[in-house]
Amino acid sequence: MPTERVNLKLLVDKTNRRVLFAEGGKDFVDFLFHILALPVGTVIRLLEKIGMVGSLGNLYSSIEKLNDVINAKTYYRCSSRSSVSCSTYVAEHPSAKCPNCGNSMNQRSTFVESPAGNLTAAVASAAESAGKGGFVQGLVTYMVMDDLVVKPMSTISSITLLNQFNVKEIGHLEEKVVNLGMDEGIKLLRASLHSKNVLTDVFLGDKLERSCSRFMQNF
Repeated sequence: MPTERVNLKLLVDKTNRRVLFAEGGKDFVDFLFHILALPVGTVIRLLEKIGMVGSLGNLYSSIEKLNDVINAKTYYRCSSRSSVSCSTYVAEHPSAKCPNCGNSMNQRSTFVESPAGNLTAAVASAAESAGKGGFVQGLVTYMVMDDLVVKPMSTISSITLLNQFNVKEIGHLEEKVVNLGMDEGIKLLRASLHSKNVLTDVFLGDKLERSCSRFMQNF
């Protein structure tokens, strides 16, 4: 993690003393996804199918979903139905011409994922992009949930979440700006191994050290 500190905006429910979600940029999300590059990522992946106490599994899921949203590709086929041979060609741009008949390849195709999923490939692709400037795009603002689910930020999604959390009074909410440095980064990593309320535990709670102590005693 970089030595400089990262600013992070938290939307806090003062009544229930919990973080609803955080608004962060590329630097914060890159740090979260870098956690997956640690050796512990392999262990978490193996435990995912039988159930996991913490929130690292949500980061894996977020990588897959963000990859679909941000880096999704559209493929096109030939619009002609006159020859079966035309259907064997696929293009990435609708202006391409079919090699068989010369018609425009502007018929959208739907990509079908393999049944086993593509988690390993998604993480590998993200790791490769990290060497080129990070895991995610820099011009997008991200919403990070208390349990580390990551998604692109939008006004509609924010309003939907307020309804989901049953927030009746906007006055009960406050925006809190925190600085994420090396110490907080380590706390996030530790909390993600055992907690479903990672942001609340790290930035609002006083239970983190006690929870971590109990977690370590189980090893």
